[in-house]
Amino acid sequence: MATKTSSIDLVAYERLCSARLGPRDSFSQVIRRAEWSQESKTCGNLLSSLMGIPMADEGVIQRLDASQQLDLPPDNPWA
Repeated sequence: MATKTSSIDLVAYERLCSARLGPRDSFSQVIRRAEWSQESKTCGNLLSSLMGIPMADEGVIQRLDASQQLDLPPDNPWA
């Protein structure tokens, strides 16, 4: 059987280890058991999912706008 070597961070490694059913369960078996979303990543799907998120009220938007006006670039960006 052909194999590939992949690097993963420690958090991902710990998740793989915790998903093993026993000491003889390989990472390949864990990954094959995983449920992966088959839904296409489209702008329409993104917009549909955003419809369920509540809109920010006008006060929040005004505070964000005011903060953005105060966020000026430094006089000397190299200092």
